[in-house]
Amino acid sequence: MLHSNVFFKKTRKNTVRRVVREHYLRDDIACGALSCRTCENNTKACLREKILVVDTNVVLNQIDLLENPAITDVVILSVVMEEVQHKNLSVYNRLRALVTDETRHFFVFLNEHHRETYITINSGESPNDRNDRAIRVATQWYQRHLGRTANVVLITNDVDNLKKATADGIPGHTVNMYVKSLGKPELFDLISGFDMAPMDEAHAADERPTKKKAFYPEHKLMSEITSGLQKGIYHQGKLRVNLYNPFEAYVGTETLPDEVLIHGRIDMNRAVDGDVVAIELLPEDQYCGSLEAKVAAAAGTSARALFVSVDRRIPKIRIHTRQLSNLMGKRIIVAVDSWENTSRFPNGHYVRTIGDIGDRATESEMLLIENDIDSRPFSEQVLACLPPLPWSMPEEEFHNPNRLDLRHVRIYSVDPPGCRDIDDALHCTARPDGNYEVGVHIADVTNYVLPGTALDEEATKRGTSVYLVERRIDMLPKPLTEDICSLRGNVERLAFSVIWEMTPNAEIISTKYTKAIIKSCAAMSYAEAQAKMDDSRMNDPLTTDLRNMNRLAKIQILVARKPVLFGIDLDISSSKTLADSLDNAIKEDDPLFNKLVRILTTRCMTQALYFSSGDLAPSEYHHYGLASPIYTHFTSPIRRYADVIVHRLLAAALGLSAVPGNYREKGCLTSIADGLNYRHRNAQMAGRASVELHTVIFFKNRPTDADACIVKVRANGFIAFVPKYGIEGPIYLVGKDAPPSAQGKEYILDEVNQCITSNDGQRTYKVLEHVSVHIEVVEPRANQPKLQLSLRE
Repeated sequence: MLHSNVFFKKTRKNTVRRVVREHYLRDDIACGALSCRTCENNTKACLREKILVVDTNVVLNQIDLLENPAITDVVILSVVMEEVQHKNLSVYNRLRALVTDETRHFFVFLNEHHRETYITINSGESPNDRNDRAIRVATQWYQRHLGRTANVVLITNDVDNLKKATADGIPGHTVNMYVKSLGKPELFDLISGFDMAPMDEAHAADERPTKKKAFYPEHKLMSEITSGLQKGIYHQGKLRVNLYNPFEAYVGTETLPDEVLIHGRIDMNRAVDGDVVAIELLPEDQYCGSLEAKVAAAAGTSARALFVSVDRRIPKIRIHTRQLSNLMGKRIIVAVDSWENTSRFPNGHYVRTIGDIGDRATESEMLLIENDIDSRPFSEQVLACLPPLPWSMPEEEFHNPNRLDLRHVRIYSVDPPGCRDIDDALHCTARPDGNYEVGVHIADVTNYVLPGTALDEEATKRGTSVYLVERRIDMLPKPLTEDICSLRGNVERLAFSVIWEMTPNAEIISTKYTKAIIKSCAAMSYAEAQAKMDDSRMNDPLTTDLRNMNRLAKIQILVARKPVLFGIDLDISSSKTLADSLDNAIKEDDPLFNKLVRILTTRCMTQALYFSSGDLAPSEYHHYGLASPIYTHFTSPIRRYADVIVHRLLAAALGLSAVPGNYREKGCLTSIADGLNYRHRNAQMAGRASVELHTVIFFKNRPTDADACIVKVRANGFIAFVPKYGIEGPIYLVGKDAPPSAQGKEYILDEVNQCITSNDGQRTYKVLEHVSVHIEVVEPRANQPKLQLSLRE
């Protein structure tokens, strides 16, 4: 059946075009019910006897509940999928994950393309009302279609929609009513906001509308905000709350040259860290520089509690729960539902429990969640993309004209001890003319991670492998990283190789890029390789290759060093001259001096970012930290998706494969680059947080003293770095945490000379000075231990 929609549209050239949109309707779309004997092509049937049809608002607001294993056999109408995709992409992706999980029995029914369920909009009917009617029509169709073989129920929290469904003879429930029918009280905690009926009579009075004092201003209407942004009255940006002061935040915008300070909860107006907000500048004369239970609850009844976030930037969140006693002493996840201007705190709901506070596994899982790291096992769809194990080289690869056979070349790898995901190998062979052939061979990951597959989509989402102290979260499944792609010793593997001809002085004569087959003769650890080079009795070909490679590498980085006698002379006219200056910044009596100077200098640099070359002018490609006019990744496609992209583009440039179709779309690589920057930063933050966590665990009940070096001075103290343990932290000279010798004194900060001096002139602390510190674990906030450094007397 063909349904046509004809309308006229005015173009930019002021001409009128007639537009015809054809909508094809079918009657052979399967219902997905296992009990159905009518539908053909019902091969993906998964719905059992009790079937739920949910509306858009239920999906948008109750996704945490839908993700609970107790909720199964759910029909997701195509009209609902489309609305959710347009309104909240994050929820849409979570919904797609539910649909692809065969154990959950979620089924997408294309009601907008079925002849009996598609409807047109009525005159005077809003799009929202039309979609609600489409949901009711589809639910009625399921009732008629399945008859007594299944019980079909509409789930909606929309009062008007529920009344109309009841009038049409459609069984319907609110979310609260349906959860109550399941007999599982713990599911009430997952319900976002409050349903039409209060959770129990004890709180019924609390839910009646009362006139309350407003703590915050009302939010502006979206139309008013849009108009204000266009007129320049308002400015849009992302709110970033100060990590050390939750009552202070900054907003960076594209319309103002500097960040804007937002001070106090009132001016933040219920926005939390990471929210995109609209701000209005004040007149210049106004510028200025775990759970806490509130009430006892009887068993099985609902209680109110305040959720205290580990992140100080997040305000306390009020939740209702029926399992308060079970949640005390636990790390839990809570979602924010709303924040009325009459409430000091936002309202939220319980999502799930991570584990016991203080447990190592719980705290590690928490830092992954905080940094949005996906540590779930790979899905069946992803694993289905992998070649079966045990894997061996396919015979056709030996006859592939686009792949060079380098199995005869003496190739080896050098990695940390115990490394199993070996993604690079080397060779350095002397040529008859006195030059050297030097090769770098990288695992050919793109031979297995094909564009558009479930494996490729998962790798794009993860972006990078994440390294914690006690575990690694892989970007790609282990069968690929530790076996099929890993360049292990004495096995044939596929590689993407770069081969140079070099002179004995490391001058490059020629360069060649090629896909290859290699067979590494040795997979060595750093210590094993060093031992070979240091043993003068060993002169076998592999050891000779190692020494030649090491010598060529040293030639490339060798720079004359001069000791620094007075101060530090840094030439910052270019990144190259700065690098030379840093190499010369040494002290004969302080081996840590150069390392500290480099740390301080690096912190002043802007972090390098991934970008698509079409987004920036060539003059902006420069990598400052590496003093290189252009730089890209290549050597770690097993653990970085950026390298996967580079491999694909290089293969296309060499004519070995085609450019992936989506790479040609405007904005595709830009979007991927933005996602990789986000994932890379989060992986770094998670790694640092893991080190901090295990440092606290190490020093708990183990206070110690150590030598430290001052790396930054502040008005109330300084930041000290402890090289023995690789940690740093603040040391206070003013306030309650100051040592006894500093109590009652005031200090003067000299930013020019980078020092802080007591007001009596008896003591001065300056950057790069060594001090003795005491290290211990303290707990200034409940259930949040931290490492504290203090100055030894």
